[in-house]
Amino acid sequence: MARNKRAADDVRDGFSAEERAAMRERAQELKAAARRSGRAKQEEDANAVLAKIAELPEPDRTMATRLHTIITTNAPALAPRLWYGMPAYAKDGKVICFVQSAQKFNTRYTTLGFSDAAMLDDGVMWPTAFALTELTPAAEAQIAALVRRAVDGVAE
Repeated sequence: MARNKRAADDVRDGFSAEERAAMRERAQELKAAARRSGRAKQEEDANAVLAKIAELPEPDRTMATRLHTIITTNAPALAPRLWYGMPAYAKDGKVICFVQSAQKFNTRYTTLGFSDAAMLDDGVMWPTAFALTELTPAAEAQIAALVRRAVDGVAE
């Protein structure tokens, strides 16, 4: 019973405190983007992603740094940017993938997610998010392949 009361206290109007914070961050991102354009915007977005990663607690910081390197190396067409306060990578303005740290929504693992624009379609059901507890060489190779596939499959 106490757990349900605490959960009810943490959720107001259907959104948790973490979800409301993410929405505030997204509103700030949109306002900042409206003030910038072109090459300066791309550089600021990339710097904002690196700054956000640097703010993360360990072990999320190390994992997000490695994911950033894997994504930017294997999909140079993707532009780093913030999306709801999370590091994200977009093509032609559409977010293709994003990194959600465990602390973002108080989960027990970091998540690598893909949007529907990634077109990772495989039959009638396929994963669009992956829970990461460790980045082994095998996991890194799988992530690199998924990112390349996501970019190659993006509808123009």
